[in-house]
Amino acid sequence: MLNTAMPSIKLPARPEDSSVARTVLPTNHQPTLMTRRAMLWKLGAGVPLLLAGSSVHALVTAIRVEGSGLSRADDAFLNELERATFRYFSDFAHPETGLVKDRNHVTREDKREIASIAATGFGLTALCIADGRGWLPRGEARQRARTALQFLGERMPHEHGFFYHFVNWQTGEREWKCELSSIDTAILLCGVLTCRQYFRDSQIRKWADEIYDRMDWVWMMNGGELLSHGWKPESGFLKYRWDTYCEHMMLYLLAIGAKRHPIPAATWENWKRPRFEYGGLRYISAPDPLFVHQYSHAWFDFRGQHDRHADYFENSVIATKAHRAFCLSLANRFPHFREDVWGITASDSRKGYVVWGGPPELGPIDGSIVPSAVAGSLPFLATECMRCLQTLREQYGSQAWTRYGFADAFNPADGWVGPDIIGINAGITLLMAENARTGFVWQTFMKNREIVNALKNVGFRAAKVKATGALRR
Repeated sequence: MLNTAMPSIKLPARPEDSSVARTVLPTNHQPTLMTRRAMLWKLGAGVPLLLAGSSVHALVTAIRVEGSGLSRADDAFLNELERATFRYFSDFAHPETGLVKDRNHVTREDKREIASIAATGFGLTALCIADGRGWLPRGEARQRARTALQFLGERMPHEHGFFYHFVNWQTGEREWKCELSSIDTAILLCGVLTCRQYFRDSQIRKWADEIYDRMDWVWMMNGGELLSHGWKPESGFLKYRWDTYCEHMMLYLLAIGAKRHPIPAATWENWKRPRFEYGGLRYISAPDPLFVHQYSHAWFDFRGQHDRHADYFENSVIATKAHRAFCLSLANRFPHFREDVWGITASDSRKGYVVWGGPPELGPIDGSIVPSAVAGSLPFLATECMRCLQTLREQYGSQAWTRYGFADAFNPADGWVGPDIIGINAGITLLMAENARTGFVWQTFMKNREIVNALKNVGFRAAKVKATGALRR
């Protein structure tokens, strides 16, 4: 029996966050904004996590890229998935700015003009993958990267180097009075730095250096010991900070490794790492969807190393195992959930964008499947994730497969399919599929000297023995 019980606790007020959850409305309407983290707390997150014991649970060592065991058929499937998913970033990056649309309808003409800087960061990395695999004519990916970085470096509105979360894809101007986002700027910067290393182009390097070096990380600390979620010109800094384990590891490491305006390496110790246990699996996690265990890992190669707290790669292996077990526990409510059909993370739903998943159960779970939850964990649990993705394609292809790869979300029970592809979910699918196959994104991004220095400065060191668990005493 899975240990899913949670105490009844009165929730505190929930912080704002730069990762905005929004209701899908017609083209010319502004969505009702609710941040991901605000939605998490509304759904019952933010409570303390209770551990069902003090012993460290043994784990099955993650399948490594070098010995992933992917067959030729597996590799061919992932190649098809990647190439289809890349089409989103090819079709919906503006030709004059390089900004990537936040979302786009799967089949019909879509006149929405809202770009996401996070989707753009994934898109810049996607260009490197596409160039390496020959999916674009020779030189086109390099020119697209030049266009994007020149616009970001010379024309894109920013404040102390940070960018607004949602912008017009033609002009780069702020949309919806959204926040200047620290985490989404970090995702964008990961894409910028991947391009800097991959293309070895003097102009790309110049713009990438300028974009990174002008970021005032100390300003984003706002006089405190932790980075702020963001800032608005109307009201100043958002109330809340990145204070608990989630997708923010990339943000802190970029800030610590910066050549200009870095924050102290000691800041790495200031955020909380809550312990959670589910079904005998013990790992670091707040009550968040699965994507928080994936995003930093898309670029940062945490394999074979740890700080004094944890082996974060193995931690994500365990988190994926726990999520899969949680999904299997839903079979009594939704019989289509089984060993090779599972996966829920933040995505579109019948009622708009929602932050759902588990464990513990988050959001109005209705039986929908979110393929990016599985694809984003390919490097962590390759065999199980491959089985699931191939089953989704084979059994639900007419419903779940699109010109751009998998639908954002779909419900096998009633035939509902999300009408849009969302850039960040497409992005994590593409990058983690490539990492599972070749480690390409890791190998490229980790050549950045700032990243190597940051990891060293916060105390990462190579594991001397084979890992038997994610947590360190």
